[in-house]
Amino acid sequence: MFASRGASGKGGKFSVEDLYGFGKKMKALSGTGRSVCCKAAPRGHGVGKKNESEALASQILEAAQRLVERRRLELYLRESGLSIQDCQSETQAMLYRNLGKSGLRVSCLGLGTWVTFGSQISDEMAENLMTIAYENGVNLFDTAEVYASGRAEITLGNIIKKKGWRRSSFVVTTKIYWGGQAETERGLSRKHIIEGLRGSLSRLQLDYVDIVFANRNDVNSPMEEVVRAMTFVINQGMAMYWGTSRWSAMEIMEAYSVARQFNLIPPVCEQAEYHYFQRDKVEVQLPELYHKIGVGAMTWSPLACGLITGKYSDGVPECSRAAMKGYQWLKERVHSEEGRRQLAKIKELHLMADRLSCTAAQLAIAWCLRSEGVSSVLLGVSNTDQLLENLGALRVLSQMTPQAVSEIDTLLGNKPHSKKESRA
Repeated sequence: MFASRGASGKGGKFSVEDLYGFGKKMKALSGTGRSVCCKAAPRGHGVGKKNESEALASQILEAAQRLVERRRLELYLRESGLSIQDCQSETQAMLYRNLGKSGLRVSCLGLGTWVTFGSQISDEMAENLMTIAYENGVNLFDTAEVYASGRAEITLGNIIKKKGWRRSSFVVTTKIYWGGQAETERGLSRKHIIEGLRGSLSRLQLDYVDIVFANRNDVNSPMEEVVRAMTFVINQGMAMYWGTSRWSAMEIMEAYSVARQFNLIPPVCEQAEYHYFQRDKVEVQLPELYHKIGVGAMTWSPLACGLITGKYSDGVPECSRAAMKGYQWLKERVHSEEGRRQLAKIKELHLMADRLSCTAAQLAIAWCLRSEGVSSVLLGVSNTDQLLENLGALRVLSQMTPQAVSEIDTLLGNKPHSKKESRA
């Protein structure tokens, strides 16, 4: 199992030092792998030696588990004609940004689970995606109670538990609003925020999430009740921060004002859709909120559900998101007159991407990252090739010069204007 072409030792096998990274050779492992055979220790040091041996055995087992997981990933990548070195060489070192004006540092690219986890892709593929993302510096994983009716959270939680990554080394976010069919299982009442988050934590097998988002505003719940409930779950240790998703600037300001009035905790981030054809909120409204109250932006759908990749230029492929059950709205959007106009612009942007020696997807993601106040862009991918391509957007970010951005604005013809520019 552990044979290697470049390995040292007899018969081309790894030595114990090679396998586990220890400078000192252990004598042997028992047949069950549960204990380490050591020389008998003097009586006076029996307890200390036993504890030391148990700790060393635990370290060896953990190292062996990591090695087996790495081998599984290498085998999968080899079948795809790739290697771990290829994956790492194609990407630049990850960049990290503060989430709004909070102290939380998040990778500028995060991995989302909408549509994919627990639904479109297998659990094995989900694990491969998370492994590659984590090894390339991604520390942000986003999900929601409504994704695949909770299965996305279950899949994400199982992978995190299996990997054994330090909980302090990554950020998990989830969203609360649609939890079930009963009237009390949806919305932003105090009851559902608390019970919904407890359900998410149970599915994720975590003690806490780093950020809990209100997955749209609830007109039936008073803002004070929402802010008090979010403050409660943070004070109870169920979450570190809270944020909003698809809220208007006015609603976010109201939540902030309520928090300040009653000495509660305000939101730190808004999750918003952002791509070439959805710009106003992230480019005009959120920067004002960032400067006034410190709310950052975590954006999603940088490729407009795949439209920007050009995959829909010749119709809707059978394996695409627009062909999936429940996504008729996306299919209609592709075939609409507006959709055809957008596809024509996308063809021109593909030519620009060719000039910059990158793909259309990489250009679109880098364009999102260049925007002021964007803390992180969430990626939605269904295979490792897409993930590696998207991570390559970091190399393109340096090419987002004012001239390049101006050229994109001219092609799109939809640059929004701030209030100051409008008055001028």
